[in-house]
Amino acid sequence: MTRTDQLTDIRTTPRRKVLISGASIAGPALAFWLNRYGFAVTVVEKAGTLRDGGYPIDVRGTALEVVRRMGILPRLRDAHIDLRRLTFLDGDGSEVASVNPHTITGGVAGQDLEVRRGYLTSALYTAVRDDVEFLFNDSIDTLDQSGHGVDVTFRGGSRRTFDMVFGADGLHSRTREFLFGPEEQFHRYLGYCFAGFTMRNTFGLSHETMMWNTPGRAAALYAVGDNDDVHAFLNFAHPEPPFDAFRNPEAQRDLVAAVFADAGWEVPGMLAAMRDADDLFFDAVSQIRMPRWSSGRVALVGDAAYAPSFLTGQGSSLALVGAYMLAGSLADRDHAAGFAAYEHNTREFVTVNQEQVGEGDATLFPTTARALEQRNDMLRNLSAMPSGEGRPAHSALTLPEFMPMT
Repeated sequence: MTRTDQLTDIRTTPRRKVLISGASIAGPALAFWLNRYGFAVTVVEKAGTLRDGGYPIDVRGTALEVVRRMGILPRLRDAHIDLRRLTFLDGDGSEVASVNPHTITGGVAGQDLEVRRGYLTSALYTAVRDDVEFLFNDSIDTLDQSGHGVDVTFRGGSRRTFDMVFGADGLHSRTREFLFGPEEQFHRYLGYCFAGFTMRNTFGLSHETMMWNTPGRAAALYAVGDNDDVHAFLNFAHPEPPFDAFRNPEAQRDLVAAVFADAGWEVPGMLAAMRDADDLFFDAVSQIRMPRWSSGRVALVGDAAYAPSFLTGQGSSLALVGAYMLAGSLADRDHAAGFAAYEHNTREFVTVNQEQVGEGDATLFPTTARALEQRNDMLRNLSAMPSGEGRPAHSALTLPEFMPMT
């Protein structure tokens, strides 16, 4: 059978019905491509609406080609955050070094994108909302693969059957738990926790980040423009993941406040703002490492399958690339062959990006006085260097062209 015959056959058969859990980045991106390949797509999201705001995220390397093929690159370019300076401070608030951000991130000036997370989510949603069914304020309650499809019961009480289901529901994915069991077996803790929130920009910061460090602690203020608000970030070393705090915002606030109780610089004001913040986000710095990303008719994508941690700066890019590869792998294959192709063709790219953590990124958050001084010496040398030409890992996959779209 020729490829044209395959396409004709696919278009004359009933549309395969699929469900995606999660409407952040991987979910809408996957919905976009699956819809293009003729699938009938439903996205379920536990939140009542799209989550706006959020910290800035990067789109680099191979992921730039994904958003270009989606047609949203110009919109994202218009929203690009032009971060011009990254200043590191010592424990007493004195300046250690001021560097071009790209020398730290491995990004490419003039090519890579940095946008507010909510802006990327909105751009993806706008690209698919007219062609895809969205179910907000709902979630998957049970999955049953004993029949010829996947029988899904929703929290809202409805029941439906799909040909395939995809978990795009993040680091703490419930879909992954349904399929493979508790998160702990796939959770690679990297030794840190962090809290992020917004607060008033009373510091006169513009298009820049300031980061204060003492051993095992970091505090950063990130001004994405000339706005009234800044993104505040508190990161600290912790021997074990504080699982008891993950679902308890007050416990999170108490833990962070205790760790930074004697900190100087602007940290006391940051702690006060954290107490009142209505957008606090707290989590462990960790990765998800899995031997396989699918089971039966259900597959995982993005952070649910291979969260790389914010230390790599590649979470959103892996989500975008993974969604493209998963949908394309299924375009002219059944679920078993498609999932196998997805893993075979994507895993190396995922692995090389996850392993960026082992190449020095974590040294931005040293845990000993000696390591902090070594890092500061490195930064002083970097400040005299031009920005880099990008890390090979970011572009380690050349996107294939899949079958013609509907």
